[in-house]
Parts: sequence; C-alpha cells; structure tokens
Amino acid sequence: MAVETARRGGWTRPSRPPLSLPLSVPLIAAVVGALPLFVAAQPGEGSRDTTFWLQLVVACYAGVRLCAMVLSGRRRLLQGAFWLFGYLAMGIAPLAQSVLGRDPTPVLGPRADTQLATVLVLCGMVAFDVGALLARHRPGLRRRQRPPATVHRGRLWLLVALAYAASAAFVVQVGGVGVFFTSREELGASLNEATAGGGAEATGEAGNALLRGFGTVPALLALLFLTRWLVTSRHARSRPSVLLAWAGLLVVNAVVNNPVSNPRYWFLTVLFSLLFTVFPRSPVMYRASLALGIVVALVLFPVADRFRYDEAGRQQVESTSLLEPLVVKDYDQVNMVANTITYVDDGNAHTFGEQLAGAALFFVPRSVWEGKPQDTGFLVGEWMGTDSPNLSSPLWGELWLDFGPVGMTVGFLAVGYLAARTDRRYVQRTVDDPSPGNVLAVVAPLVAGYSFILLRGSLLQASGRIGIALLCLALVTTFRGGRDRDGVGGRGRAARL
Repeated sequence: MAVETARRGGWTRPSRPPLSLPLSVPLIAAVVGALPLFVAAQPGEGSRDTTFWLQLVVACYAGVRLCAMVLSGRRRLLQGAFWLFGYLAMGIAPLAQSVLGRDPTPVLGPRADTQLATVLVLCGMVAFDVGALLARHRPGLRRRQRPPATVHRGRLWLLVALAYAASAAFVVQVGGVGVFFTSREELGASLNEATAGGGAEATGEAGNALLRGFGTVPALLALLFLTRWLVTSRHARSRPSVLLAWAGLLVVNAVVNNPVSNPRYWFLTVLFSLLFTVFPRSPVMYRASLALGIVVALVLFPVADRFRYDEAGRQQVESTSLLEPLVVKDYDQVNMVANTITYVDDGNAHTFGEQLAGAALFFVPRSVWEGKPQDTGFLVGEWMGTDSPNLSSPLWGELWLDFGPVGMTVGFLAVGYLAARTDRRYVQRTVDDPSPGNVLAVVAPLVAGYSFILLRGSLLQASGRIGIALLCLALVTTFRGGRDRDGVGGRGRAARL
C-alpha cells in the first residue's frame, strides 16, 4: 500500500486506498462507455456530423477524468467538481442535443460555430489537465513561519450575529417566511418590489443582489464554521451556547437557502460545502458525491425546475425522448459559447479583460464607472434579441470573449494549476491539522461547490456572493498564534470564552 509521509514527528500515514477493482470496472464502463454510447445511439433528427463526434470525444474524455477523480486515493474536491460539470454540462448534454437536433437556447450562427465551441471546450479541458499536472510535480508544501489561517473565536460570534441579523432583514423585506416556500419567481418579484428604488433598474438589480447575498452567504458560512467546530471538538458539543446557535442557523438556512426559492446551482453549493464540512476525511462520501452527482444532475435538476414558477406558470413536461431532460436551458452552455463566438465574429471585438475587470469590480456603481461592462450573458443575449435574464455564460465563453483562444487556454491552465494546488493543500492541512479553527477545511468545500456557478457563469452574477463571502472570511480569520483548547485562534482569555 502506498504511504504518504506526514512531516510531523517523523511518522507516516497510509494514504486512502483507491477504489477496488470490482467497483472500478462498472464505474468506468458506465461513465466512459455506456452513458455516452447510449445517448449517441438514441433516435433523433440531428445529424451525425463532425460536431457530433467531437462532442462524443469531449464526453468520453471528461468521463475518463471524472472516473480518475472518483478512483483516486486522494480527495480532489475542486478538480472533481470541474470534471463533474464538464462531463454533464459540456459533454453529455450537448451530445444529447446534437442527437435530437434541438438547442435549449437558439444558436444564431452556423453549425461551424458550434463545432468551434466544442473544440474550445476540449482545449480548455486539456489545458486544465496540464495545469493540474504542473501543480502535481511541484515540491511539497513547506511549512511557513507564520501560523496558518485560523478562526478567531470572538469574531466568529460576530459573524453568527451578522448572519442572524442579515437573514432576518432579508425575510422581513420580502414579506415573511412563506415567500421562501412558494417559487423562485415569487421570491424574485418580492425582491424586485423591495429593492427597486426610484425606478432605477440598475439600482434595483444591485440592491436585489446585495439583499439576497447578505441574507444567504453569512448564514451559510456561520453554519459551516460552527459545524466544523462541533464535528472536531468534543468540548464544543457539550456547550449549550454553541449547540443552540448551530441549531438556529440550521433553521435559518432551511429558510433562506432552501431548494424551492433558490437557484439549483446555489443549493448544490450549500449541499456540497455542508457535506464535506461534516465528513472532511471520508473517502466514501467523496466518491459517492461525485458518482451520485451524475444521477442528481440528470434526474433531479429537471424536476426541480418546477419550483421556478408558481402553480399557474408551471407546465407539465411531455417527454417524447429519454434525452428530454438534457434539452433544457440548464444545459445551454455549449450553445452560449457558440453564440459568443458568433457575437465576436459579428463585428464585436474581444474585450481584452474588460469583462473580467467588470466582474472583479462588481461593487463599483455605474454612476462612478459609466462604461462599466454589462453581464456577459445579458450582453450576448441582448445581441441575440432575447429578453431572457437566465442565459448562462460559461467560463469558456467568458475567457474567449476577453482574451481569444490563446488567452482562454492560458486561463484554463491557471485554473487547473490553482485547483490542484488548493486540493493538495486542503488534504494536507485538514488531515495534519484537524483543529476546529482550520479555515481551509471550510473554504475549500465551499469553493468546490461554488465552482459549478463559476463554470456555468456569468462571472458578474457570481461575483456578488464571492465578495460577501470574502468580507465574512476577513472578519473571522486570524493569522496570530495562541489557539485555545478547542484549537480556535485568538489571543488571551477572550478566545476561551
């Protein structure tokens, strides 16, 4: 059995064993062979052209890499999330759409643009793999002189108080708890009514995003940090104050972060991050999450779309094909990459980082930055002539629009490198340092879950919650030494409570 050396006291720890052969063979056969071939063999009006065969290659390539993540003896959260999204949204779903000859979002350009979009998707995946490979061959992580990031006990309670206050304000502003269990459409209408100030549409959108972000993100982060504390500290589990605060936050999250009134990708982030915070060292849970993620995306996601509208707006789904769940707007990513290519070819030049700057500086009001770029999905959608506010803008399209094919490839090289380094640091820090105050043990699962939103896009829509999360992390994180008996950071008796 392979062993992984832990440089603490000179002892060695066996690495997690890879999945056994009797389980590995059916998994590879199903993910790499059976599902793509089953989809490709279905009857449909689509043509078996070059694009179809390229999409089959993408599905099989992503399937091989997804299986490698599941079969590995190490937990690779961020890489596993990337390949799960790539396999389903960029591989299997576009393949099904080619078979049926149907696009969930209209593709305005010629078929050649969809072919180029598929090539770009494959290039991005290969670049991500190369970046991860480069990170793997770097020297091992060295211990730095400064203490690692830990949670400051006193400031954690400030975050808990902020979470309760912000979520309460969110509930009051939209009209009470009941709105959160009606539909996403109803909650959105209540948000628009609560935040539309002075008839300014941009102000209303910004207020909508801030109210929703502060109403959901602090509650989730506070719950994750308290969950980590309870899971790793027997002393915390004997303290009524911690248990009551955790139970209250669980109820708060069941209201503001429930799957009825929230986008499915956000609820997936909540579920993914909470799952790996509760089970930070379980290889079984890690493998089951990636494997069952395929079933969830194929079966539950289309069903959960019914919660988007109220009873009057819901339509009965009449499925004429087994592939019908894959021909929905949730899986329009390759279509939108193709439309972005057509948009650039239609006389709109590459923006050379302007869209990325707009996402990074999302907090700058348009009154200050008059030329602030629009959301990429809205930008391309407006050019397409559609009024749908729910068009995706996958990372492939974002990087292509900003930097062209070379810049997109370099971007995915960097993403793969950072994902692999974070995964590596996560494994070493959460196993070697199982303290309740380990910030990375909470941040890595959260980023892995949120990566589904980042990959789907658009970046501008995703950046608001990222900014709020960074503020919350800055509030509770300390790099000072002096942990208390629970392993939570702080100085003096104030940290001991």
